[in-house]
Amino acid sequence: MSDSLLFEFMIIGLLGLGSQWLSWRFRMPAIVVMSIAGLLAGPILGIMNPEQDFGELFQPLVSVAVAIILFEGSLNLHFKDIRGLGGPVFRIVTIGAFLSWIFGSLAAHYVAGLSWAVAFVIGGLFIVTGPTVILPLLRQSKLKPRPAKILKWEGIIVDPIGALLAVFAFEIIVFITGENNDITSLLFFFLASIFAVLLGWGCGKGIGWMFESGYIPEFLKSPAVFVVVIACFTISDEITHETGLLAVTAMGMTLANMRISSIQDMRHFKENISILLISTIFVMLTASLTRETLIQVFNFEIIGYVLLMLFIVRPLSILLSTIKTDLSKSEKLLVGWIAPRGIVALTVSGYFASVLYDEGFEDAALVTSITFALVFFTVVAHGFSIGWLAKKLNLSAEGRPGVMIIGSNSFTVALAKIFAELKVPSVLVDSSWERLGKARRAGISFHRGEILSEQTDYRFDMTPYEYLISATEFDSYNALVSTTFVPEFGRSNVFKLSIQSEIGDHVEDLDPTIGGRVLFSERVSLEDLINKIEGGYVLRKTNITGQYKYERYLQEREEDTTLLFILKASGKIDYYTEEIKRKAEPGDTVVSLTPPSKEFNKIKAKIDDQKNSQSVTANPET
Repeated sequence: MSDSLLFEFMIIGLLGLGSQWLSWRFRMPAIVVMSIAGLLAGPILGIMNPEQDFGELFQPLVSVAVAIILFEGSLNLHFKDIRGLGGPVFRIVTIGAFLSWIFGSLAAHYVAGLSWAVAFVIGGLFIVTGPTVILPLLRQSKLKPRPAKILKWEGIIVDPIGALLAVFAFEIIVFITGENNDITSLLFFFLASIFAVLLGWGCGKGIGWMFESGYIPEFLKSPAVFVVVIACFTISDEITHETGLLAVTAMGMTLANMRISSIQDMRHFKENISILLISTIFVMLTASLTRETLIQVFNFEIIGYVLLMLFIVRPLSILLSTIKTDLSKSEKLLVGWIAPRGIVALTVSGYFASVLYDEGFEDAALVTSITFALVFFTVVAHGFSIGWLAKKLNLSAEGRPGVMIIGSNSFTVALAKIFAELKVPSVLVDSSWERLGKARRAGISFHRGEILSEQTDYRFDMTPYEYLISATEFDSYNALVSTTFVPEFGRSNVFKLSIQSEIGDHVEDLDPTIGGRVLFSERVSLEDLINKIEGGYVLRKTNITGQYKYERYLQEREEDTTLLFILKASGKIDYYTEEIKRKAEPGDTVVSLTPPSKEFNKIKAKIDDQKNSQSVTANPET
């Protein structure tokens, strides 16, 4: 064990972010990598035990982190987002949650061998999935919008419900088994839950009103929200344990649906904080487990219980709760399989294990082992299977990375056509029906709408697209679009055309941090590209092979050729920029804007060949 808490904080941070990077680099479920990292650092190698080392600070740290994560997740819960999905979502978080509680409790009693009291407490707790595990999986798996939205809403809403069900079950047990059967404690619990919802709603409305009225300056908005979230959680949790989760969820949903302009900026900041917290907290929780807990995980009854939860309880609960809804069989199968448990289950189970044991239920000592077994096995099983199953059920949006092109003109239409020929998903987005005329005549995919509009965000599915190119005639608009979508697409995948000399709006002194990267070259503007297309230039595809290498292509290309991008054999697109030198390998395709002379020479040679062949046919004697 480490004697320095500062050193331990460093190790936890490195392990958490290192796990996130490894999962991104090798396309593995981040939660699985974090779990393994925590187990190696904790019970296996004995490098640290955060729960023991941090002492009384451990539980408050984890609780506040969970509150912030849940609040950040609930900021994404727009009611418009579930338009057409309200029925299935409502059933899953009510009927589905109830059935999962009953079936899970029966399994815990008859298979895991727990007493009825302990079984019903953890049965309520285990209905949770939560944003700590669902959101990273959705970010990585790229599901189609419908199943992704259902899983996201269920995970965030059921998180506090599961904790409250566990508290409710515990209060019922104390009421039934206690010497003083006073119903006051039950009434207090229900009143505390209602108070938590009202407190969260009030905090959300209050902070939102202060933002819109200008009572809080921009630089204080994010700190103010953090402090209010912690206060909202703490006040509610101090009144009744676990109601704080309900309060912060209500606060986040209230803010999400108030149409506050500055919430979008804070959401991106909080997403970064949330990723950091998920990484560190998951490592801390798994590193705090003991070797005895790990050994108990392989108990036959515990393994049987986990298998029953995976293959019977969850699928059956979803199947029964979604009867007569518009969900397809594929969507029911996917949602019925995906239910990884995460941080809330691990943290809350520790609390109930201790209070149940204090009440005289000795089998509560197994709660931590059962919880970890369910968390680890569901995270591994669902983390590695979600992508495969989604593809099998045709619910995956994966494929070649798509391109979203903003602005319809001669060049972007030609670019979209070449993407279509290469079987790369692409879409042209423009608010003008007249400008989209060229796209319609060319038969390419387009979307009419203002890309910065909130309505477009709801109606237009951006899931298939990993790259964004802003190519309108206004430089300032291109910069605004690029800056807006950098957090969603990533700075390396957002491009804009160079500043234009004649048809642009002359914003030469833009801050370099604004907008995406300049596409192709600073010397090649949209104006130049449009003029070339209208002057007869063509987009050419050149296959690089073992015989025809990239170096030879560069030597033989026309002098005025503009290199646009390289379509890698893997499907990835490498765009030419002045910042990064590109190199094509055998199997790659180079796309360039080529002068018309080469095309005209080819056509002329073809015509000459046809004339010669006709001449020979007409005068066989010659």
